[in-house]
Amino acid sequence: MLTVDFDRLGLRAGERVLDMGCGAGRHAFEMYRRGADVVAFDQDADELSGVRDLFVAMNEAGEVPVGAEADVKEGDALSLPFADGEFDRIVAAEVLEHIPADIQAIQELARVLRPGGTLAVSVPRWLPEVINWRLSEDYHNVPGGHIRIYTDKELAYKVTRAGLELVGKDYAHGLHSPYWWIKCAVGVKNDDHPLAKAYHRLLVWEIMKNPPVLRLAGKVLDPLIGKSMVLYFRKPDAA
Repeated sequence: MLTVDFDRLGLRAGERVLDMGCGAGRHAFEMYRRGADVVAFDQDADELSGVRDLFVAMNEAGEVPVGAEADVKEGDALSLPFADGEFDRIVAAEVLEHIPADIQAIQELARVLRPGGTLAVSVPRWLPEVINWRLSEDYHNVPGGHIRIYTDKELAYKVTRAGLELVGKDYAHGLHSPYWWIKCAVGVKNDDHPLAKAYHRLLVWEIMKNPPVLRLAGKVLDPLIGKSMVLYFRKPDAA
């Protein structure tokens, strides 16, 4: 289930790309399939171990173009262990809302992006997230949970202050917002609630089969109640 539009990001085969806060690796895997030289970065060693294993399996299965490379790197988002301007493209999907010093993390992303390169940042969208927070403390009040709710203006301001230009905005996962509203209403850990189970089956159908009726529903719902907001930025060319 991808949040970032890689065509909009401008990703091309052979480019060096960073998935910062990669988690289980969903965006890193797609960039690898597209022939990029991928670094999956996270602070969770267990997650990175699984990502590395799947990188190897993808290569052995012939799922990636010849010459494409992928690796993992463990570290701190506030001090990225990379050179200035090292990456052509960067993805930071659903990670900044977890980081107390988000401005410092954004500055690091801007530092390691090359002039002319692009960055995609996704965070939970303001309205769906506000509803989740008001329905349930347990939704966000957990170790490593969400610590802030961004408006599009706040996120754009913080990233442009780091020297990048806003070039686009999108929304994704409109079908997922009602699921989380249900979960927050009945209990985020209450997976056996009939309504939550029924809606979960719908989302599994979407992810596994992506039928036309759900694609259409997504196109209608994404601009209205998409759970994720995606902002696209470009680093100005060097003078």
